Amino acid sequence: MFTGIIETMARLENIEKEGTNIHFTFSSDITHELKIDQSVAHNGVCLTVVKINGKNYTLTAIDETLKRTNLGELKIGDLVNLERCMPANGRFDGHIVQGHVDTKAICREVTDLNGSWEFVFEHEKTKENLTVEKGSITINGVSLTVVKSSETSFSVHIIPYTYEHTNFRNIKPGSTVNIEFDVVGKYVARILGRN
Repeated sequence: MFTGIIETMARLENIEKEGTNIHFTFSSDITHELKIDQSVAHNGVCLTVVKINGKNYTLTAIDETLKRTNLGELKIGDLVNLERCMPANGRFDGHIVQGHVDTKAICREVTDLNGSWEFVFEHEKTKENLTVEKGSITINGVSLTVVKSSETSFSVHIIPYTYEHTNFRNIKPGSTVNIEFDVVGKYVARILGRN
């Protein structure tokens, strides 16, 4: 389980295709703290460390993961948001994040609010893709609060710290992001028969 509070970013160093899988090799300033078999969220996608070599580590994404996320669109040099699993005795600073991306969304608008930024994202209209104003949403692994909500879009406001310490600074209109809708909201919608 994750909280959506990003620890650092990792740089993509290598991409190796094998059948329908892709092996991604990243470097980060926490590689020396990682272990093989450890789950680490990359842009909100829970992946397992399979190899460590100095400052680099490797993960494998299968076809299902590549179809649902923006990982298949990454290029060498791209930065991804990193979060290790929450320790059982740790503080819960964000919201419940599973690392199971529901879908991708497209950034439609970025507005500088002279102290923060408003990002508007559009997603496919389905019963499962549910946001509510003041509810939680995870974008590229970042725990955020929904500002405005509709059936096919939502907006969030980004503070300067988040803008500078995550890959939000690289998101522009047309960028694809990973979305994990609020797990509590998904269960409530299912119980109420929406799904």
